[in-house]
Amino acid sequence: MGFIHTMAIPGSKVFWLLLAILGAIIHAYAEDYTIGIDYGQLGDNLPSTEEAIHFIQRMKAGRVKMYDANPEILKSLSHTGIKVSVMVKNEDIANVSASQSVADKWVKNNVVYFYPATKINIVLVGNEILSDYSNNQTWYQLVPAMLRIRRALLRYKLHHIKVGTPLAMDVLNTSFPPSSGAFRDDVAETVMKPMLEFLTRTKSYFFIDVYPYFAWSSDPTNISLEYANFGDHDKNYTDPNGLVYTNLLDQQLDAVVAAMSKLGYEDIRLSIAETGWPNAGDLNQLGANIFNAAHYNRRLIRRMLADPPLGTPRRPNQFIPTYIFSLFNEDQKPGPGTERHWGLLYPNGSRVYEIDLTGELQDSEYKPLPPPPPPYTGKLWCVVNANANVSSLPSAINYACSQGNNTCAAIQPGKPCYQPNTVIDHASYAFNSYWQQFKNSGGTCYFNGAATLVTQDPSRESCRYPFT
Repeated sequence: MGFIHTMAIPGSKVFWLLLAILGAIIHAYAEDYTIGIDYGQLGDNLPSTEEAIHFIQRMKAGRVKMYDANPEILKSLSHTGIKVSVMVKNEDIANVSASQSVADKWVKNNVVYFYPATKINIVLVGNEILSDYSNNQTWYQLVPAMLRIRRALLRYKLHHIKVGTPLAMDVLNTSFPPSSGAFRDDVAETVMKPMLEFLTRTKSYFFIDVYPYFAWSSDPTNISLEYANFGDHDKNYTDPNGLVYTNLLDQQLDAVVAAMSKLGYEDIRLSIAETGWPNAGDLNQLGANIFNAAHYNRRLIRRMLADPPLGTPRRPNQFIPTYIFSLFNEDQKPGPGTERHWGLLYPNGSRVYEIDLTGELQDSEYKPLPPPPPPYTGKLWCVVNANANVSSLPSAINYACSQGNNTCAAIQPGKPCYQPNTVIDHASYAFNSYWQQFKNSGGTCYFNGAATLVTQDPSRESCRYPFT
């Protein structure tokens, strides 16, 4: 009897200890088990910071990724419980990489000052640095900058804050089939290998910006829309290694995993730093509409918040922290029309479409979506936007005319399109001539918001606007 009694006490302690540990694990798991939002600010009509944070809370986002360390935003996020990722801007990487005191100061001013009231849990160094070939010297400063930021965090005893850098899928030289994933030769050994070593040693994430939309829209003949946006289909892909893929996102993620494995790093966890689907775009941009955007993001959320986690075929049952791009449609983003239409919200805070960031609602529980418009197959021309700032047109004309062969020959004195001799008429011709030449190789009809696409031929009398 006495023996049983004396053993009951430690047994009870073990029970309560195990219960406490289990509770801590469940709490930590539940705390992390949320969807994040990318909070970009490239717009001249966006709401105030306080309003934006209110919208984020209303949507029940558990994480926010910033593209800088804006103090107003960081202050507004205090005491919200939302996990926050801040960013060392691309232009600051060189200075941070060269000086520990600069890194210490950056962490002090942008992390320590706001922590712990603002729940900063990640510092990202740069944004898609390895996609910028015009400034490739920064590539080799990236990992040294990450090391210095990490040392600064340790100096302030912020051991748990992770350091990483978001990269685009163009960091891969090969992504198909997924098992053949490999990093580009120009960065594999010099940048990626030391980066992966850093991420392994600090138990951080490989942050990847991954967009099935771009892969699908560039090859819709061979990739079905349903495969790209988690829809119903019967065309799974079987990799040569035997793994079966039911959607394009998993395929892209496992290509990254394969690339890391080829350099000897098997266990670095992934985090999706950006993904999404555009809700609108230019007339010639396939599949960019509310219908497809809603289906992609709704299904993505349910997939990423599945319990237990789904992971990928190569890494099953692993939770992947995910951020959706973006909070708002941002009207000052350069590039084609899709670039300004990734938002879950319009700038006034109204929803572009219903979205449940908790992943509880099924597709059938949402209100019907507007049907997708049929693809536009007619002709298009690029001309001056009616709302364009006329003072910005001369520099835009100079740029367009400096590209290609005889781009602006027709608007020279005595040529067919010289008259009427106005800056708007000359700009329209120059914009269109440039776009028709370069639209299939990355050229866009934007010119800092001064241009737009039209379906009516702007040609007149002897002045014929080119079309290809």
